Amino acid sequence: MARSYTNCIARFINTPSNIEPIGIDFLSPFTRMSLTKNSAMTLAEQLCERFAQRIKSRLLSSGARLPSVRQCAQQQGVSPSTVVAAYDQLLAQGLVEARKNRGFYVRELTHFSASKMPVASDFIAYKATNNIVNNGLIASKIPAENSTPLPHPVNAAMLIRGMFRQAGPKPQPGMGVFPSEWLDTPFLAAAVRKVTAPAALKQFSLEYGDPMGDANLRQSLSNKLAQMNINATPSQIISTVGATHGLDVVSRTLLTAGDYVMVEEPGWAVEFARLQALGMRILPVPRREDGPDLDTMKRYCEVYQPKLMVSVSVLHNPTGFMLSPHSAHRMLQLANEHHFYIMEDDSYSHIAPEHATRLCALDGLQRTIYVSGFAKILAPNWRVGYIAAPEHLIEQLLDTKLLATLTTPALLEKAISHCIDQGQLRRHATSIRSQLAAARGRAIKLALAHGCTFASEPAGLFGWVDTGVDTDQLAQRMLDHGYLLAPGALFHASRQPSTLMRINFATTQNAEFWKVFKKEVDSVG
Repeated sequence: MARSYTNCIARFINTPSNIEPIGIDFLSPFTRMSLTKNSAMTLAEQLCERFAQRIKSRLLSSGARLPSVRQCAQQQGVSPSTVVAAYDQLLAQGLVEARKNRGFYVRELTHFSASKMPVASDFIAYKATNNIVNNGLIASKIPAENSTPLPHPVNAAMLIRGMFRQAGPKPQPGMGVFPSEWLDTPFLAAAVRKVTAPAALKQFSLEYGDPMGDANLRQSLSNKLAQMNINATPSQIISTVGATHGLDVVSRTLLTAGDYVMVEEPGWAVEFARLQALGMRILPVPRREDGPDLDTMKRYCEVYQPKLMVSVSVLHNPTGFMLSPHSAHRMLQLANEHHFYIMEDDSYSHIAPEHATRLCALDGLQRTIYVSGFAKILAPNWRVGYIAAPEHLIEQLLDTKLLATLTTPALLEKAISHCIDQGQLRRHATSIRSQLAAARGRAIKLALAHGCTFASEPAGLFGWVDTGVDTDQLAQRMLDHGYLLAPGALFHASRQPSTLMRINFATTQNAEFWKVFKKEVDSVG
């Protein structure tokens, strides 16, 4: 069930979950529903409605395989004939299709031909010739014409929409941010009050602000980056509407449709989908403990001449890996030799160890571009991010920003500048790191006690956990209990089964989740 759950769940795992329990309600795709004979609907109709709602809510994505008739009957406690009747109704509604000798699959919801996708069929032959491998396994590939395609570019927006939909009342193990209660601090409100005092508000709210971003914020960021040995003057910094906007501004500035882009794998699904939505051709680079696979990068450079590499040097998502100085130097050598830029996504900089190796610090913003923001550590809804870039790219990047947003809201930029300058952000980050260290210790013990192993050394916010079972199948089962997982297939450029999943240490400290998890793992296994 390699495609099930993963394309859609990316939309849900970056948002805390706070909705009220609503009991037995088969119209809610998030609630565990007991099929009942006392309902006005037949068991088959109830089961059909459950699947229909999950398909329409994108909790089951196009191409996802439904459980076999026998599996579904066992899971739901109904007869196989009830399942067959439910699947027949889904077929009649056009939501699924039957594939001979393979089962039932969610239908594509958009008219789309794989032949219209940007592909690199010749890489398949090249891979076989050059034996590109990762820990003995063939690395993920750009799909050939006859292979399972990446998510359709239109689905990039679908991946993100669900980030604003609350998924359930329980702590979510697949969540991509800190719990809201961790981020609830009084100094944020105080900073907003200060910058919205009548005199200050009148000064900057009645006309467009600086397209580059608030001057005070850019100076604060310049000082902050200097502490990480990244030398960027305020004139080299552009504010953005969050880090994701920063990544997009850089991509739109440097790339045109059909260009090749190297992206670390495993990596974040939204980045894969975002680039493909722009028409880029993705070259997945296996991520190792000390950095991206350098041999694979070199081969890509020789064959495809990529224009950009997207890399997470510090606390890589989902593995937690940290870039080594040796790998960093070699990456920069390749960038200079083959004339591509490296976009360094440092979204987790605030919880990173001191003196972590960063490409931008070593390179001095020559072939590197730095992107970060404050959503992970401070205020997700403030949407303040920034780019630090080589001087010769600033005007081009600014033009791209202007076309998309004109300027960015100065009010919240000024508030964040105040929090930085007063040391409040630094103290808050120190407190978060302390809380996270304690949570990580508890979550690790629970994970190990319930049969998991760690595929990488636990670090930062996320754990890269091996469950021993197909996590796509496990994710569907856990959804019935109100838990959203982040299965391993979600973090690959092309769909493939995985026994791995990403857990959020801050939301997996509860033994209740692990008990349910263990029960379902045993069922899947």
